[in-house]
Amino acid sequence: MNNNSYLAELESRSIYIIREAYHKYRDNLAILWSMGKDSTSLVQLVRKAFFGDVPIPVIHIDTTFKFRQIYEFRYKYAKKWKLRLIIAKNDIALKKGISPEKGRFNCCAALKTEALKQVVNKHKFKALLVAIRRDEHAIRAKERYFSLRDNEFRWNYQKQPLELWAEYYKAEEKAGAHLRIHPLLHWQEIDVWRYIKQERLPVVSLYFAQKGRRYRSIGCECCCQPVESTANSITKIIKEIRDTSIAERSGRSQDKEKEYMMQKLRSLGYM
Repeated sequence: MNNNSYLAELESRSIYIIREAYHKYRDNLAILWSMGKDSTSLVQLVRKAFFGDVPIPVIHIDTTFKFRQIYEFRYKYAKKWKLRLIIAKNDIALKKGISPEKGRFNCCAALKTEALKQVVNKHKFKALLVAIRRDEHAIRAKERYFSLRDNEFRWNYQKQPLELWAEYYKAEEKAGAHLRIHPLLHWQEIDVWRYIKQERLPVVSLYFAQKGRRYRSIGCECCCQPVESTANSITKIIKEIRDTSIAERSGRSQDKEKEYMMQKLRSLGYM
């Protein structure tokens, strides 16, 4: 199978999931958009699923600690793609001075998970499209395409239903619960970059090497470190990923990336 047919198959499966989610939850569905390569690819898949339109709101969880380039990208492409952008912040936590310097676990819980709770409750969303992939992290590999969260946003990773491909899993809906829907779960990092190249998608400039370093994963500026790299184009990034054995999220804050810590964060509602 060549790259074009392989990407077409990945795209087709993702669009199927997106359309099923929209059919079920159209008035209570939103997309999480971090401006990273994966969530930007997800926005593109939604655009393709609905012939250039994005018929559901797009949420950006803004910790206020993101890279300047992320905010510039958000402004430009939210406007260009005519997105119904919702910017979610936990203003109460920010006023209390919650920050990465006071502990990254508490910071993520307050500025990401709690901010997400607030925006979901405010807008009464029942389902969220999220651009996580199984190959990103050992804990994300435990996920399902349709993953139930309870009314406290908790994920019971030890008690998940069996999943059959191409079968829409209808979770037992509980009061206040919502679904996380993962259309990119079957993709790999290199697939995303090949898709970005094929679709000529824009990405945040931080992904491209400058002075021998680039970011493979982006988020809050204080929690990300660049990796050594000379890959200053998408073609070179694809070659680098193909040849490397270094983990994609190796530049992220290591205390947060440890399996136990990531599992704890995700079980409490982290993306």
